[in-house]
Amino acid sequence: MKTKTKFLGFLTFLALFAVVAFKPLEGKKTIVIDAGHGGYDVGADLYGFEEKAITETIAKRIKEQNNSADVEIVLIRDGDISMELKERVSIINNLKPDLVISLHVNSNSNMMANGVQAYVPANEIFKDKSKAIAEIIIDKIAATGNLVKRNTTEAPFYLLKNANCPIMTLEIGFLSNEKDRNYITSAKGQNEIASKILESVK
Repeated sequence: MKTKTKFLGFLTFLALFAVVAFKPLEGKKTIVIDAGHGGYDVGADLYGFEEKAITETIAKRIKEQNNSADVEIVLIRDGDISMELKERVSIINNLKPDLVISLHVNSNSNMMANGVQAYVPANEIFKDKSKAIAEIIIDKIAATGNLVKRNTTEAPFYLLKNANCPIMTLEIGFLSNEKDRNYITSAKGQNEIASKILESVK
């Protein structure tokens, strides 16, 4: 009986070992958030609001809201400082992150233009993954009912062309549109956008 019990125990050990040994492991994700513009480069500047301040605030909200041990949020710009695009790319490629989200705010002479949209690289290596995640983020933000869904397209932006990882430029609303502006400059809107971005990358 003792022999049989030991044998059964051994089989149980083997079964548990097999589950542990062959279960796919998901490593910790590193997500880089690039708050567009900064310092002397204010970006869109309308009705007393500056793009650089909006993107910085939302970037910080994403980091503050993250409570997952499996996701590390890294901010490229943590403060109102000027940074060249080349410097941003150098930081990104040294970090080798799983994803980069470059936050921006739109503006248009047509004040009816509105919504959230994304641009992704044309690079065949990173295009598909970048687009897939971008569309998830756009869907989640648009689902709040505060920003309409716009498209995801390829673009030849410097960051998109030179980052060696999945990356997107995320345009989170139009400062030139009253409804968008009221949302993206409010604490509620900024917290909600940050939350939806974070949900999408976990």
